[in-house]
Amino acid sequence: MSRIQQYVAVAAVAAALVGAPTVSYAAAPGTAAHGTTAQAPSARIVAPGEHVTGAPGFELWLTAEGKFWTTPGNPEPQFRSVTDGNIDLGRPGVSLQAEGDQGHYVLSGLYYGGKGTASRVVVRTSAGTVHGELLELAGKPGWGVWYATADVPVGGDGSDDLRSVTVHDTRGRVYSQLKLN
Repeated sequence: MSRIQQYVAVAAVAAALVGAPTVSYAAAPGTAAHGTTAQAPSARIVAPGEHVTGAPGFELWLTAEGKFWTTPGNPEPQFRSVTDGNIDLGRPGVSLQAEGDQGHYVLSGLYYGGKGTASRVVVRTSAGTVHGELLELAGKPGWGVWYATADVPVGGDGSDDLRSVTVHDTRGRVYSQLKLN
């Protein structure tokens, strides 16, 4: 094709595009516009020993052995193992550790064994629904950590105020769940 023919072809395509109507689509939050795919959130990937601040005075970090954390009321590191045989990584499960003060709770735990890719965590309390965060080590360890903060009514030890912890996969299905009350 000669240089002139290339110029004419490019000019014709440009003219056609300029004259074409434009179209845009709006999608509701959490849905994809027609012809596109929505990307579900997934766990934040952290390096072994990388400290993550979940709330003032609340830090957690992961190693190949499990979850470590500190809370405002207990600055000494606490530990939950994934290698001591107390959990079955082959079966879906969620654990819960909670520390409260005057109706404000720091919640966290392990999640493991579900099918698919963990995407989000929802904690149901007597005061409503709380959305938390997920953390995992790189690779496919078969487990991760979730955390959230929640405000629930003051009174008792707060255990009656926590209803369930549900980890969903990227398709919105239940990855693993803990029902409390």
